[in-house]
Amino acid sequence: MTLPYAVSMHTVSIWRRWVGLASVAAAVLLASLVAGPADKGLQDVLLALSGGADPVARTVILDLRLPRALTAFGVGSALAVAGPLPQALFRNPLAAPHVLGVSGGAAIGALLAIVLGAGALGLQAAAATGAIGAIGVVWLLARGHEATRLLLTGVVVASACGAVVALLLAVASSEQLRGMVFWLAGDLSNAHEPWPALLAAALACAFAVLSGRALNVLAAGELRARAVGLDTARWRNAVFVAAAVLTAVAVVSAGTIGFVGLVAPHLARLLLRTTDHRVLAPATALLGGSLVALADLLARTVAEPRQLPVGGIMALVGAPVFLLLLMRRTPAAR
Repeated sequence: MTLPYAVSMHTVSIWRRWVGLASVAAAVLLASLVAGPADKGLQDVLLALSGGADPVARTVILDLRLPRALTAFGVGSALAVAGPLPQALFRNPLAAPHVLGVSGGAAIGALLAIVLGAGALGLQAAAATGAIGAIGVVWLLARGHEATRLLLTGVVVASACGAVVALLLAVASSEQLRGMVFWLAGDLSNAHEPWPALLAAALACAFAVLSGRALNVLAAGELRARAVGLDTARWRNAVFVAAAVLTAVAVVSAGTIGFVGLVAPHLARLLLRTTDHRVLAPATALLGGSLVALADLLARTVAEPRQLPVGGIMALVGAPVFLLLLMRRTPAAR
């Protein structure tokens, strides 16, 4: 077998895997439109999407289920694409977007809004303000230092935010407490605008594909990156900002949903058998979006008419999957 033929076959194999992941994502989104307490079948969904169906079916499918499913997919894609960025930056496969402290800052803003009785729009604005504040604090404290300083600063800020969140939960009333816990565990019940998360995920994919070579070099270590002439300080700042903004958009849209940034990248590496960010980014986005959309589907349907927190479902699914991935990657002791 000649080398060009082998490369061509590898490219075809990657395309097939991308198509397979896209098919899975489409199936999960379609199932999210069909399943629910209202009895709407596949025919109703297809009619509603094509502009037909009765007004009630169109309202349920197009105004309630479709925005929520697309938001779940966008949030999952954004968190999934954000996952490999800190992993490349810190050269740590266990690094996740939440270690940057962004989720903690958003949580403080959101819980303060709930305590003050703000509505859904005020809650999202407060969460965005908290996320931006956390990004600013980490940026100022770690600016000009190496990646290790950035990681430690993010961990400390996240821990401090966790302490403030615990205090807010302690002083909240019993009526406010349920909303707080649901938001902290991931809540898509008020998801009506999917476009911010979808746009952020699309831009992140483009960034990862176009900057894939630099990310690959950065993941090999700063010494090697400097040896090939890469401006490590500039790329470190760019990766931090990209991961922080993606996490902020996702958290503002759906609360705290964990494990996506860990599970999806490792699954993508296993399926595509590569660490090239230019190849991994689209697959990671499709996997992360499908996982969160599936978790949201289960959260809506498992305990009808009650709804479970999406983050809790994601953690229940993500933790065993991640442990299985670790077992596959770790050689058995001899």
